[in-house]
Formats: sequence, C-alpha cells, structure tokens
Amino acid sequence: MDIPVISRLYFTGAFLTTAGCALDIISPFSLYFNFDLIFFQGQIWRLLTTYLFFGMFSIDFIFHMYFLVRYCRMLEEGDFRGRTANFVMMIMFGVIFMTAVAPFISVHFLGSSLTFMMVYVWGRRNEDIRMSFLGVFTFNAPYLPWVMLTFSMLLGNGVLMDAIGIIVGHTYYFLEYVYPAVAEIRGWRRKKILEPPRILHWICGTYHGQDLHRD
Repeated sequence: MDIPVISRLYFTGAFLTTAGCALDIISPFSLYFNFDLIFFQGQIWRLLTTYLFFGMFSIDFIFHMYFLVRYCRMLEEGDFRGRTANFVMMIMFGVIFMTAVAPFISVHFLGSSLTFMMVYVWGRRNEDIRMSFLGVFTFNAPYLPWVMLTFSMLLGNGVLMDAIGIIVGHTYYFLEYVYPAVAEIRGWRRKKILEPPRILHWICGTYHGQDLHRD
C-alpha cells in the first residue's frame, strides 16, 4: 500500500511516538498539551506531540490508526491530489483552531479531534458514497462522523474531542468550499480565504513559478 507523503509522515510520527512510550523511551507526561508548560516554560514540542499520541498499543490505538491512515490518505489522494500545500494548509488550520480551544476545555491529546476533522471533510466531499456500519445499516458518507460519535456515546466514551473535530471540520469546509462559491456569485473581491502562501507551495513542491491566484 503506497501511502502519500503527508499521510505517511503523520502515521509514522504517531506510530513512533506510541512505540517510544511503550518502550519507556519517552513518557506520555512529556507529550500532553499543557498551556503553562508550553508558553511559560518553553516546552513547545507539546504543540506537536499532543497530535501524535493516541494512547498505548491497544484496540483503541489500532482503531484510531485505521481511521487516521484511511481518511487522511483518501483526502490526500482524492480531493487534494496534486495540491499538497492545500492539504498541509487544512491540517494547519485544524491544528491552530484546536490548539486555541484546548486551554479552555482541559484536554490533553488532540489527535482524535484532528482525525475527526479529516473524516468530516472527506464525508462532505464524497456525499454520494454509501457506507455500512457493522453490517447493520447503511448511510451516506457525510453521516460517518455522526455515526462514530453516537457509537462512542453508546460505549460510554467522552465525545468532546470528537465534537471539536466535527466543528473545526465544518468551519474548514465552509471556508474552503462554500465561501468561494458564495463570493463568486455575489461578486465579492475576496474569493479565496485559505489559499496557501507561496512559501508553503515551494516547500511542498507545488509551486512552479506561476502567478498563484490571489483575490
């Protein structure tokens, strides 16, 4: 299975982080999000590691890795094929918004929220795909994150992190796909809000010297 570069980097980072914890090379206590430790004691790596740790090796970890690899990969290979900079921009959008919310809701690890954001965006971009849940009932792809959230509730798990992912995913979907269409119809001058900067295009290899569209 050939996993595209950004999805591969994220999966590798998450797997190595969990492996490091399982082997006692690193401690989960050095990975979680803590506002004071990050901004007052300079432990800025926590801004990254909070998105890489999905718990110790377990069924729950395998479940999260499956959804991370599957939907991150399908987004990168599908809607964002040839648009790596835009895909990175989507991830950055999610990271920035979730990190901004984290201090107010006392959460420690945000990887689940980012995964849910990807599932939401993929579902909205593939509205006609039919899916099955445990072979019991079928539904269209946009309902997948809500089915997953309901299933978590039935298992007695907290759904706050899942809900944050859905909210941020919806915000991204609106700004990236709905707003430009509305702006075009109404003749607004600014038609694209989330256009990646040229430096990001250059880093991702999607900038070829042409004038990028900037409204």
